[in-house]
Parts: sequence; structure tokens; C-alpha cells
Amino acid sequence: MTKAELISAVADAAGVSKADAERTVQAFFDVVVKETSSGSKVAWPGFGSFSITKRAARQGRNPRTGDVVQIKASKAMKFTSAAGLKTQLNK
Repeated sequence: MTKAELISAVADAAGVSKADAERTVQAFFDVVVKETSSGSKVAWPGFGSFSITKRAARQGRNPRTGDVVQIKASKAMKFTSAAGLKTQLNK
């Protein structure tokens, strides 16, 4: 599903204009990024939660040359689905 398809589906489901749906979806993502960046967890009961996970520095290999390279420590977004969502997906 593309961004445009998502916006259209949200607009149709909520009975609002595509512009309103896009602003709302963008605001949701902005809040998730802001809150998780500050160390908070964003949870939606029955759906799941967003949080930040830390990846330690490690050694990797350049696939083209095989040379060992150092990969810096980083942060990544993590989504954990709720039990209710897992149940719906496995019907």
C-alpha cells in the first residue's frame, strides 16, 4: 500500500477529506517519532507499541570486498504488536 492509497483509505473510513486524513496521519507519525526519540514508549491498546531499541557497535564485512568494517552504534524504531492484533492476523 502506497502513501496515497493509505491516505485515501483513511479518508474514506473516517469520512473526511484526503487533506485532513493526510494531516492526521502525518501528525500521528510526528508524535511517535518525537516521543520515542525522547525515550518514551507509544502504545495503542489492542494494536501495539512503538519504542526505540539500541544497537551496539559491531564488526561487519563489506560484501563487495570482504574487508572488515566497523559499524557504529545506532538506534532503531521497534514495533511490538499486541496480542489482539496477533489474534486478528492469525484468523
